[in-house]
Amino acid sequence: MNYRKKLHQLIPGGAHTYSRGDDQYPDNAPAILTRGEGCYVWDVEKRKYLDYGMGLRAVSIGYGYKPIVDAALYEMKNGNALARPSTIELEAAECLTKLIPGAEMVKFAKNGSNVTTAAIKLARAYTKKKYIAVCSDHPFFSFDNWFIGSTVVNRGITQEEKKLTIKFDYNDISSLKKLYKKYGDDIAAVIMEPATNVAPIRDCIECTHSRKCNCSNTFLHQVRQLCDIHKSVFILDEMITGFRWHLNGAQKFYNVQADLVTFGKAMANGFSVACLSGKREIMDLGGILDEGAERVFLLSTTHGAEMCSLGAFVKTVQVYNEYDVIGHLWDYGKKLINGINSISESLGLLDYFYAQGYACSPVYITKDQDQKISMEFRTLFSQEMVSNGVLMPWIALSYSHDKKELEITLSAIKKSLKIYKKAIDKGYKNYLNSSTIKPVFRKYN
Repeated sequence: MNYRKKLHQLIPGGAHTYSRGDDQYPDNAPAILTRGEGCYVWDVEKRKYLDYGMGLRAVSIGYGYKPIVDAALYEMKNGNALARPSTIELEAAECLTKLIPGAEMVKFAKNGSNVTTAAIKLARAYTKKKYIAVCSDHPFFSFDNWFIGSTVVNRGITQEEKKLTIKFDYNDISSLKKLYKKYGDDIAAVIMEPATNVAPIRDCIECTHSRKCNCSNTFLHQVRQLCDIHKSVFILDEMITGFRWHLNGAQKFYNVQADLVTFGKAMANGFSVACLSGKREIMDLGGILDEGAERVFLLSTTHGAEMCSLGAFVKTVQVYNEYDVIGHLWDYGKKLINGINSISESLGLLDYFYAQGYACSPVYITKDQDQKISMEFRTLFSQEMVSNGVLMPWIALSYSHDKKELEITLSAIKKSLKIYKKAIDKGYKNYLNSSTIKPVFRKYN
């Protein structure tokens, strides 16, 4: 069967997340997968791959991890979706609010876009302001109009909606100050990720190699101060950093506290859970007990508190604590970064291919002969890694990646970079047997 063709016939984009689409992988990557176990996946031809996609970073312990699956199954057998709040719903809320600094209340949902949009709604209701300042260096916050309208993929969104989201640059506090100067005090919220592969200030790079940051005046602290001065809601989106940088969130790592924080992805090891948490005075605007107060219709989802997923979340936190999953991610990532760069240097490629970023969430950089970022060379590297049995569209680490997997990975990278070196010398067209990977956020197909 032609699975690619069938997927596109039945599903717009061929997948339910654009990051899973054909245009994000080389042509020799499996079109469809049947199962995952630990940090391995299998396709329909029963070919086995070592995986670094890890459910779009949602799986941080391992595919099919039995204690977490058993916890989810236990809640499924209890009914999974009841007519009133469930005991696991309360347990999960208690778990989250005890875990995350400043999380006095929590609202669960099924995906990150819903909770970031709910945060924006709360910020506007709380401040009675309309503009939303978004960090331009962070790629994705929501599929909803308030954010997508600010990207090039804004077809179907009104001009009025597009104008209300404004952008500033990471590590450039002057760019945010300019927004406040231009829009006065009509900015309801500032939303951003705590970090990606870059530390919050340029002289804080050492924090990318440790498990704590003792700085008290990072870019994040400066944003916090501006929000206080102008009475804007400070929102940190921890979809990526949450349950990877620190078990108590990147807020704890950076010693800063936002007004609202969103989590998702790794918080339940692949089960569908996201959440909005934060200060009670803001969160409680979505409540129903303040008689006579004008309501905010915050989040109301039939499956937002699905019992199996919340059971998985609670068990995931227990596993993190028992086995120091965060520590493992940092340790493995450091070895992987050093191994990649050692191989690249030995082949004379360090100016063209290297790994960098936080050890708990590394990134690899692909450049062409002119040392410019290249999607063609990224595709070539990914193509060769697939040929060597490793799916590495990006690097998402898990507790299941261990010594054996590190050896397999570095061996595959060495083989792949030998081809990469030939492509640098003779041109990628002689070695690339695939259409080029494309950015998710592009105006045209």
